[in-house]
Amino acid sequence: MPRLLRSIAAIALTAIVLAGCLPMAMFASGSGPGYAGMRQDWGTYVSSSNVNALCISPKLRFVIWEFEGHFGKRIVMNSGYRNAFHNSAAGGADNSYHTKCMAADFYIPGVSKQELIAFAMRTDSVGGLGCYPGRNFIHVDVRDRPRGRKTPVTFEGC
Repeated sequence: MPRLLRSIAAIALTAIVLAGCLPMAMFASGSGPGYAGMRQDWGTYVSSSNVNALCISPKLRFVIWEFEGHFGKRIVMNSGYRNAFHNSAAGGADNSYHTKCMAADFYIPGVSKQELIAFAMRTDSVGGLGCYPGRNFIHVDVRDRPRGRKTPVTFEGC
């Protein structure tokens, strides 16, 4: 009986933790002109058939849900997991978080890039942020921030 109670308690605690961002993300819209003709890979809108949205770490999935819940719209991923060959061809760093299932490049139709950057800067679970001048998407990864750092590690135009 105690084992059953522990299992029930673990399930209840997990539900409480997920309740923080999951419900709002569940209501995020994936409709409208910005999503017309978009395909999905494992439930995530992707900008092309080359985008792999399967390998997403749980921490990154929570970050994506935070963005979707906050803006009320689904993300469109430009880049997710990359194997070493794809990462090299894309010009990614040798130790890219994309190769570790810990990074995504994305935009949200109808949400300005500046709004995405501002939200990323104040979201504790965002470890790294890339802004890429002239591009409509941002890079978000879930690396650990250096000790004492209050904002994400930024690069590429942030």
